[in-house]
Amino acid sequence: MTPDLPLDPAVKFGVITGMPAPAAVRATVELLERHGFDSLWVGDHVAFPQPILDPLLQLAQAAACARTLHFGTGVFLLPLRHPVLVAKQVATLDLLCAGRLTFGVGVGGEFPREYEACGVPLRERGARLSEAIPLLRRLWSGEPVAHEGRFHRFAEVRLLPRPAQPGGPPIVCGGRNPAALARIARMGDGWISYVVTPEMYGDGLDSIAREAQVAGRHFARFASAHLVFARIDDGYERALDVATEQLSRRYAMDFRKAAARYAALGRPADVAERLAAFAKSGVRHFVLDPIGPPAERDAQIERFAREVRPLLGAHGLV
Repeated sequence: MTPDLPLDPAVKFGVITGMPAPAAVRATVELLERHGFDSLWVGDHVAFPQPILDPLLQLAQAAACARTLHFGTGVFLLPLRHPVLVAKQVATLDLLCAGRLTFGVGVGGEFPREYEACGVPLRERGARLSEAIPLLRRLWSGEPVAHEGRFHRFAEVRLLPRPAQPGGPPIVCGGRNPAALARIARMGDGWISYVVTPEMYGDGLDSIAREAQVAGRHFARFASAHLVFARIDDGYERALDVATEQLSRRYAMDFRKAAARYAALGRPADVAERLAAFAKSGVRHFVLDPIGPPAERDAQIERFAREVRPLLGAHGLV
């Protein structure tokens, strides 16, 4: 029998968003803390159909404004960068935000040209991530490290100062195919999923638990997060129309079927019911992506706090 993963007992809520100017950073941090959100996340791409800022630089500025927020990358495309430089940057960021950092990593691949532009073969992205994750942890130890791997080789080097969190920030991994789930079981501290259904999420956790058992790995606590597109509106069809328009533009593809299958859409009660289904499948940290025109982002965040979150108590989520 496969043992259950030890999940957090409490459910947390964060928001993923871009912040294109200093005033936007300060306003976003203030908005989320005022409404009791737990975390702020940012995405990552080198090249994307829409403008996107560097995630670590955004979070460094947000850390200077925040009092309580936790920060996360959802997800940082680690295979595109040299892990020694990333180790230095993330250790610095962990210090700047007083240890309130989760480092979410993944392989991406939906935009092959950013891999080509960075000189990284697309087919190597999974293997590069698997090499980089344990290397980051060794570098964050503050002890001398030499490395002889398939993609990176260097003589002994010592990175100081160490991150604020002993051993470095927790590393949660994206992905949903069997190879990605097996990687999470072997070397991740948690899973941040994306475009999955509640049923797929539960099956994914079961797969991770089985793979961890085979690998002889035991977790004191497993971080189970999910990035969910969310749109609160007067009804489901209206919410689906807006989500389709916005996400199709973002990803340069027809996103209607995906929005209908994966997003939390509709009236506040509809959104609460959808989140409850994910929580029942094991999600303990929701990373909400408020879908709509940029001018409506803050209103969507406020509506979630005022209209959706109170309904979650009936589902045992607050």
